[in-house]
Amino acid sequence: MKIIRKFLKNEKGATAIEYGLIAALIAVAAIAAMQGLGSSLNQTFTNVSTAMQG
Repeated sequence: MKIIRKFLKNEKGATAIEYGLIAALIAVAAIAAMQGLGSSLNQTFTNVSTAMQG
């Protein structure tokens, strides 16, 4: 019975899961931001390339 109580009191696993969820949320936000920036940057390079060709 002591082992079960000790296991239920232990919050290290919950903390690790919370940190994992926060890291996943940050990763999703970073990917979304980079995709938007990437398409904008691609358009800028296309414009520069077109302007340099003539």
